[in-house]
Amino acid sequence: MQRNYFKRVVGIVGALTLAAGLTACGSGDDSDAGTVTFRIWSDDAVAAAYEASFDEFTKQNPDITVQVNQVPWVNYWDKLRADLSGGGGDDIFWVNAPNFSSYADNGSLVDVSEALPDAVSGFEDTAVRQYTRNDSLWGVPQLIDGGKVLYYNKKLVADAGVDLENLTWDPKNVAADTFLPALRKLTVDSAGRTAEQPGFDGSQVTQYGFNAAYDFDAILGNFIGSNGGLYQEDGKYVFGSNEKAIEAIQYAVGLVDDSKVAPSAADTNDNADFSVDQFLQGKLAVFESGAYNLAKIDEGADFEWGLAPIPAGPAGRIPVTNSVIAAANAKSGNNESVQKVLAWIGSSEGSAALGASGSLIPAVTGAQQSYFDYWSGKGVDASVFPKAVQEGVLENDPVPGAQAAAADIDSAFKEIFAGRAGSIPEALTAAQDAANEQISG
Repeated sequence: MQRNYFKRVVGIVGALTLAAGLTACGSGDDSDAGTVTFRIWSDDAVAAAYEASFDEFTKQNPDITVQVNQVPWVNYWDKLRADLSGGGGDDIFWVNAPNFSSYADNGSLVDVSEALPDAVSGFEDTAVRQYTRNDSLWGVPQLIDGGKVLYYNKKLVADAGVDLENLTWDPKNVAADTFLPALRKLTVDSAGRTAEQPGFDGSQVTQYGFNAAYDFDAILGNFIGSNGGLYQEDGKYVFGSNEKAIEAIQYAVGLVDDSKVAPSAADTNDNADFSVDQFLQGKLAVFESGAYNLAKIDEGADFEWGLAPIPAGPAGRIPVTNSVIAAANAKSGNNESVQKVLAWIGSSEGSAALGASGSLIPAVTGAQQSYFDYWSGKGVDASVFPKAVQEGVLENDPVPGAQAAAADIDSAFKEIFAGRAGSIPEALTAAQDAANEQISG
């Protein structure tokens, strides 16, 4: 499985500050103040990193034990919603960008900008901005994915004579587009013809050039941002009315359905691992993704691979970037203990174990070197991921109640990528309007 934690992806003041945001009717009570529960949806590698961090925390705070609770992604949000609505839930829990605004708005989360004001400057700025709502930060940033990159098979790219370093794409100016011509050179049919050669058979492709698919974090959002578009704004979806977003989506879909340089939606719509598996099998030359796939590629590739920047669109290289926060339960009773754990996971010392595991980049900037050191030891320059956001990132204002529309949006985009939706602009407008109506209700 892809390690995409974002889908699924110090200083402290007195305890009275945090206590003001907590009540005594939640998951913990005074009799259990020495145990803080910490909920995540991650795999065993990240859980083990947290365990190592909390072992050191307990050495320094022998009266407090932190219990890490792993909840599968498939029912994480249903369980969290039920637990919090019933006045329970863990003391601290992971939250991602699509979901945090609703919990912040209904008073479920502690305001970290009040609880740990001196710590905020040590957090990755993109994560702080992503989780700031109504001028308050609603969790301690834990993990970031930086920007997106192109993983590439060195032999396949070299054999095609392609240079990936400075590619550009443009939905309106063919002459300015060097990305699609490169992908055509990298796409090969069963007769050995590339997609740029006469007689190329797009129904018999044995090697694809790129992994265009309905994947907002890895693909679609990067195209929208790099074209200067917006997916959501002012608490609602705008992908069907924003001209730049429509252009970018049409371009990405065209790579699949028209140019045939990316796998069919029949393969990718319902199999999130199809493209990375094709890359690892040597059947996909270029794989656009984030740091969450770095470990899988390092472990699974039996060929030489490299990292290159994503292609620049008319607005530059403007990728999606995501992060995960650890939010404190506003109804926890473990006031003083929770405060200490929040301060710990927001410190360089407390977050260093996350980076040292090589799993993902810590959002505490002082701990990031541990991640770079881990990958440097494996011969990989992982600093390319944070460097990938230097030209900017896609601005996505949170949409409260986004989960209510998620299934229908997914269904609409899958139909669009499968070529069954008719007019793409009309299909996007219909999907947008239906989603906005759902969340407003």
